[in-house]
Amino acid sequence: MRTVLSVIFVLLIIALLLCVVFSLRSKKPIGKSVANLLVGLTIPVLGNLILIVTSVQLFAEFGCNVYFLGMDAAVISLLFFTHAYCEIGKPKLSIKLLIYVLFGIDVVQYILNPFIRFTFTTEEISVDGRAYYRLLPYIGQTYHRVVCYGLFFASLIIFIVMTAKASKVYVEKYMVILFSMVITGGIETYYIFSGHPLDMSMIGFGFFGLLVYFFSLQYRSMRVLDKLLASMASDMPEALFFFDKDGKCIWTNDPGRKLIGISKENYDDVVANLRFLFDDIDLESSGWEKRVIIGYGDEAQYLDLSMRSAVDELGRTTGSYLSVRDNTEEQRTIEREIYKSTHDAVTGLYTRENLIERITKRLNHDKETDYMIGYIEVSNFKMINDVFGSEFGTTTLLKVADTIKTNSSPKTIYGKLGYDSFGILIDKKAFDEEKLEKLLETFSIADENMEHHIIIHFGVYDFNPDEDIDVQLWFDSARLATAAITDNYQNRIVYYDDKLRNEVIHDQLISNQLKDAIEEKQIRPYLQPIVDSRGLLAGAEALVRWIHPEEGFMNPGQFIPVFERNGLISVVDKYMWRCACEILASWKERGIEAFISINVSPKDFYRLNVVSELKSLVEEHNIKPEKLRVEITETAMTSDSVDMIKTISDLREYGFIVEMDDFGSGYSSLNLLKDINLDLLKIDMQFLKDSERNMKAGLIIKSIINMSEDLGIDTLTEGVETAKQYEKLFDMGCKLYQGYYFSKPIPVEDFEKQWFD
Repeated sequence: MRTVLSVIFVLLIIALLLCVVFSLRSKKPIGKSVANLLVGLTIPVLGNLILIVTSVQLFAEFGCNVYFLGMDAAVISLLFFTHAYCEIGKPKLSIKLLIYVLFGIDVVQYILNPFIRFTFTTEEISVDGRAYYRLLPYIGQTYHRVVCYGLFFASLIIFIVMTAKASKVYVEKYMVILFSMVITGGIETYYIFSGHPLDMSMIGFGFFGLLVYFFSLQYRSMRVLDKLLASMASDMPEALFFFDKDGKCIWTNDPGRKLIGISKENYDDVVANLRFLFDDIDLESSGWEKRVIIGYGDEAQYLDLSMRSAVDELGRTTGSYLSVRDNTEEQRTIEREIYKSTHDAVTGLYTRENLIERITKRLNHDKETDYMIGYIEVSNFKMINDVFGSEFGTTTLLKVADTIKTNSSPKTIYGKLGYDSFGILIDKKAFDEEKLEKLLETFSIADENMEHHIIIHFGVYDFNPDEDIDVQLWFDSARLATAAITDNYQNRIVYYDDKLRNEVIHDQLISNQLKDAIEEKQIRPYLQPIVDSRGLLAGAEALVRWIHPEEGFMNPGQFIPVFERNGLISVVDKYMWRCACEILASWKERGIEAFISINVSPKDFYRLNVVSELKSLVEEHNIKPEKLRVEITETAMTSDSVDMIKTISDLREYGFIVEMDDFGSGYSSLNLLKDINLDLLKIDMQFLKDSERNMKAGLIIKSIINMSEDLGIDTLTEGVETAKQYEKLFDMGCKLYQGYYFSKPIPVEDFEKQWFD
């Protein structure tokens, strides 16, 4: 529409300017007045052209100023043209001065408007898919309209008087201009008060100027005028129906004929067809507007109807006209905006606010059904995005959303709550926990390049129907349930209860205390000795311990899993690495050659550049990298073997000793040894315990030790608790030992007293 109007306005401007040239060349005395009027009419058309083509607010406001000041010029030139055309002489000097003062004030207020915003401003809307700036009038705009309409009506009154006084020979001369002024003014008034953003009345301005030129300088009969006006109305996008005073249709344009399906010049069935199409339409009265919807769903058509009457100068009704504007695209634009505000852009599910509102309404109106709240969370979604890319992350969200839709009962309401979470109102009778558990166990995402198992946590809050409805609180409670799920938690569906609430609150509490705990050295390293086959100290493993000021000595099992889940384990590990380097630097000064092994969590590889961090620490403390041994679990090595091979290679190339912790606890141990170069294997302590009551386990340990020796890899067995175990491992050829038989983990000060003093 904007493009079509732009082309029309450009053509009208060209036509008006050509008429200006021809008017100035005319030998008729009225030629100059016609030229001035045409210039005055061209300016507001130009202003509207700027408004239509621009999507920049500054240019739009410039176009508004051109339009309004052009209206001033148009009505002034119209008044002077009226005096010349009606041959009543020029306006008196006092009248001219008054006019110039009134319009001078108008010009000043538009010049000052950018600074004081007294006259108008603009607001951005979307028209034809692009930004359009619609006028927001202030009090100064009212002044402008009063002045313009005042002069317009002055000219109109002059023409009315001249028409009433003129003989029949000259009636047509004045009637043509008068009629076109009324039509143009009526259309302009309609667009001012209808709020339609695109001012099509400028088409009327253009045609009015052409009519003025034509009938002032190239006079033709009334038949010519009829054709021009019909053409102007025919080009308008609205369907127009004109009726005489008896209610009989006398004319309709092409959009009108297409709307009700009649042939040209056949107006007998217009009224019947309109009543059939719009049902209870009232064609007997005027001054009304209504919206009619034809069809359903995506095929619905939205039509705005407006019925107006036409009266003569004595106020007598001479007929009426019906305007039918197709507002379907604008309505669909509004509906799309509403949809965007209530639905998630990625999944198409309800937004958090809309979901909570809909669930609240359902619970208020449906008292018969038993419901509960579900909170669905994609575990480690940020990691999925970081490792596999945002496109794979989007695929994951879409798959989760589709799974929710597919497996939901008719009474289920669901939506997206956050970055990686979904909410659902569950009908208890339709809830199949066993089926859901199986679905979550096998949930995976596949695209063209990969397939990845996705862990979904499902928290449930079974609320009491008698408690106050607080959907947000219930979702928070269900979310707390998922927060309590550990990585090795087999049941992925968890129900909220008070015990769980207390555990989660405790986990949050210790997480909030971590920063202070590190600064105040409540969290500290304990060292457990590692001895060689002669029983002499070779090194130690640094293990984290928390001496809490209120809870006392906290077992690592109380806080390590919490930090593993929320990502704070990387903060703890970095702190422990630094402590280990500080201890090694101290030992170096004392001439102690023992090493310290540090643990690297699998989560560290996703959140930290482990190689860069460790390099930086050993360089900062000026210690040999081989003194800071790096323990990586078998689980971490299997999670992303390609990147892990490079990481281990970079660590060993720099000089670090890399150890595989808990060797044998998984299913890919031997396969890993084929692909990854390591320096030491730490045999899982469970093998050692099993070997005492299972001969096969003992043979496996011996085989691991022999295989490691053949591969040039040292072995360390952890969990040595008795002399018998130590002797048995010694006979098998194990190189290093660790366990309570030698010492439990102890503070650094006690360790140094025991082994160095």
